[in-house]
Order: sequence, then C-alpha cells, then structure tokens
Amino acid sequence: MRLLFTGILIVALLLIVYILITRKLGFAWLTRLGMHIVLAALAIYIVNFSGVMPELYVPLNPITMTTVLLLGLPGVALLVGIKLTIV
Repeated sequence: MRLLFTGILIVALLLIVYILITRKLGFAWLTRLGMHIVLAALAIYIVNFSGVMPELYVPLNPITMTTVLLLGLPGVALLVGIKLTIV
C-alpha cells in the first residue's frame, strides 16, 4: 500500500512539473502567495491585539493561517466566531 501511495505521489509531482514547464507560469505566483501569507498574518495580528475584545486571542498557526488564506477576511470572522462560541 505504501508503494502505491509513493507511486501516486511521484506521478503527481511529475505532472505538476510538466504543467509548470509547458505553461511557462513563472514564479509570479510565489510573490502573490507570499503577499497573501503576510496579509493573513497581519489580519490575525490585528484581531489579537486590537483590544476590542480583551479575552479574544486567535492563535497564529498553520491551520488558522490556511483558513484566512483560503477564505480571506470572512476566514478571520469565522475564526473569531468559532473562538467566541465553541472555545
């Protein structure tokens, strides 16, 4: 089973490299991704240290960063809502 998963991973990586080479995507997407990561961290930082709700603290970890990267500002609102209701 492990050999099967390794084979699938290798084939997927080869296909991704093939797409990157044939489409000539360049590395502009890395700059945009870096900018989005910084903005997501800044948004969580602003929520944590704004002082609007002193008991509110959203941890800055890969899961919360990914949520904010994928959803944007609604992701920050989602994390705040989860923190206030569940945790």
